[in-house]
Amino acid sequence: MQTKRDLISKLHDVDRNSYPAYKQLKGSYDMVDFVLNIDHVQGDPFASPSMLSVFISGAKAGFPKHLYETKEKKIALENLLLRWFSGEMKKYAFREKGSGKSGFMGAASPGPENLPRTGCEISVHGDVLVRFEVGFPANGRRIQSNGLEKILLSYIPKIVSSTLVYEGAKEQKYLEVANLAEDQAYIREQLKTMDLVAFVANGAILPRESGVSSRPMKDAIPFKTPETMEVEMNLPHFGTMKGMGIPKGITMIVGGGFHGKSTLLKALEVGVYNHVLGDGREYVITDETAMKIRAEDGRSIQKVDISMFINNLPNGKDTKSFSTPDASGSTSQAANVVEAMEAGSRLFLVDEDTSATNFMVCDELMQQVVHRDMEPITPFSDTVLEIYHSTGISTVLVAGSSGSFFYSADKVIQMLDYKPVDITERAKQFAGQYPHPTKEADSLEFPDFSKTRIWRKMADAKERVKMKVVGRDTISINKETIDLRYVEQLVEQGQLSGLAQIIWFIRTHYFTEQISMKEMVDRVEELMEKERFHKIASGNISGNWVVPRRQEIFACLNRWR
Repeated sequence: MQTKRDLISKLHDVDRNSYPAYKQLKGSYDMVDFVLNIDHVQGDPFASPSMLSVFISGAKAGFPKHLYETKEKKIALENLLLRWFSGEMKKYAFREKGSGKSGFMGAASPGPENLPRTGCEISVHGDVLVRFEVGFPANGRRIQSNGLEKILLSYIPKIVSSTLVYEGAKEQKYLEVANLAEDQAYIREQLKTMDLVAFVANGAILPRESGVSSRPMKDAIPFKTPETMEVEMNLPHFGTMKGMGIPKGITMIVGGGFHGKSTLLKALEVGVYNHVLGDGREYVITDETAMKIRAEDGRSIQKVDISMFINNLPNGKDTKSFSTPDASGSTSQAANVVEAMEAGSRLFLVDEDTSATNFMVCDELMQQVVHRDMEPITPFSDTVLEIYHSTGISTVLVAGSSGSFFYSADKVIQMLDYKPVDITERAKQFAGQYPHPTKEADSLEFPDFSKTRIWRKMADAKERVKMKVVGRDTISINKETIDLRYVEQLVEQGQLSGLAQIIWFIRTHYFTEQISMKEMVDRVEELMEKERFHKIASGNISGNWVVPRRQEIFACLNRWR
């Protein structure tokens, strides 16, 4: 391995040369306390910044095993270190001036969710690897190596020593993060043993500062559980905690406008991820397989069996292998349900406001006017209970205008001034005064997910690929676009960047094999389990990628036109 002295010598050699001479720096350098890797050098000062990483051995990083011994603790510590590292980098960014992106210094900056990332990775031995970007300084298109020398030999060592090396003075903060991760993991396990799909702790702050902010709202009303739904958990570190346990089955959330129905549902949506202390939702824990289901007009559907919901179309179109480039509200929501089942979801999260009305309900009067024999749609209200009894998939549904689900609901929660009230008995009494909508549908025939549904040819792994991600909305792969605007549990752009890598890997390795989509995703997850993107990445690994859930991998594949 090259040394720090070698790096200094090279920097002096390339000074004032044309910018491409910077490429001579690519390689690894022993900086005594850590290894500096220059993984990719930008070709121009105006191009995307250069990609670098630092590696610190477990012996030198010094983090005690108890801080990262479980998967949840390791991810929490990685996110903590990356937040610190990113914050320190911002202090040094652009101190060295020049043309283009000269002097830029940046690393991924995690949000309130603790997610498995490429930005920081800790090995089983406590080795720490952090990836980041630097804009190599230039004057015009001439190298300014004295500026880069300050960045690589002064700024980065200071940042590394202050953030990535264990400090006894920070022990309480490390423990706080590790203990929270262990408590969150404990609650997730308790959901299974207590037959719950979600838990919301008393005192949780659910409202956000604004529609574009993930910060908790100031002066928000803390969550308070109705007595009839209160459960108690004895957490390893927090101790006794009480909160609302949402049981398996069918749960309705009702109430007037602006009383907190959708706010509660949104908290449950992101409860599939662990949150940091102070977020307000750190003890809102949802079954990690939960999937938000909504209508998605115009989405692409490829060979999906939606016959359990839609059949006998007037044009005779096959709904056991349904395809369309431009789905309607009802067909898109039907496909979303089926695809979530295929992805292994155990909980559907549904909001009436973002659903197709004709997919959700068909009231008694409408059934009399338009007989069921003339209606190709079997509404979700008629199937939700059978789905639960036959597959074990629960549903949490927000409803503000239709009472059709009262007949199937096991629990009915009314949100009143952001406070939940259990009105199950009262709702059932009122429902009994109205005729139950007639159900004439046959028993459901569930799709066979062992069947293959390959619709693309396998691509050449050596083919040059260009990937682009726009916010949390869109992935572009070689001019092909995947629209993910309505996959609402994606919380960071890094998840889309990770999805782009996964989709391309599947396209270049599995699309000629006669295997099911489930098996494709299983294979990818197995490859990523220990080394994340190392075995599937196309080119250098960026520090801005996040490992997505399998549910989002399925969603991305299914929306690929």
